[in-house]
Amino acid sequence: MRLPSDLVAESLMAYLTEEDRAHVVGLGPHRVFGAGETLLRQGDPTDHVLVLLHGWTRVLSRRADGQTVLIAFRGPGDVLGDLAALHGWVRTADVESLDEVTAVQLRAQEFGALLDQRPSVALAMIKQLASRLREAENARADFATMHVTERVATYLLWLSRTYGVRTDTGVALRVPFTQQDVANRVGASLRAVARAFAVLRDRGIVINTRRQTVIARPDVLRAFVRDMPNGMD
Repeated sequence: MRLPSDLVAESLMAYLTEEDRAHVVGLGPHRVFGAGETLLRQGDPTDHVLVLLHGWTRVLSRRADGQTVLIAFRGPGDVLGDLAALHGWVRTADVESLDEVTAVQLRAQEFGALLDQRPSVALAMIKQLASRLREAENARADFATMHVTERVATYLLWLSRTYGVRTDTGVALRVPFTQQDVANRVGASLRAVARAFAVLRDRGIVINTRRQTVIARPDVLRAFVRDMPNGMD
């Protein structure tokens, strides 16, 4: 199976050579999941990892208090379930498909052997883990003192840099997310996030439909994040 040309930046497969990518793609069976399926379930025992070839997923943490937190979106080239497989942990989050997903499934033992036998793949895994750690640390630092509209704008700016594609109308975000996803990510109510999107739409910064979000004016979004007065919500 051919991999998409637009692998997620800083994903495992993006760091690999063509030879290593072909080796990983051929190492295990390919599984296809429809939109809205649960690929991995929080609390389940770990026996395999998934390497995404096509499609997008969301990673969700279900807290004891009932809160749902969006950890990340994962797409082509990303690995799912790697930490649990390497450590023998139970699954630490749910992974749900946003559209049709194709993935290579590797048993935990096969994944460990792959890292042992191919140092280049092990190094790529370290790079992927480092980028995810940086993403998590930046999110905590950025959101700690921000009001909701600023958190939403900052997250959209990050999504545009990470998953954006230039089009005639602006920067289109490849991930088919919802406003509820954004609310789960920035720690706000859906109503507050909807108000933030309305502010950005009214200023011509964002165009969003049911299937796609476009940052129509990325330069204005950057300025909006920098110049937003404290206390605005």
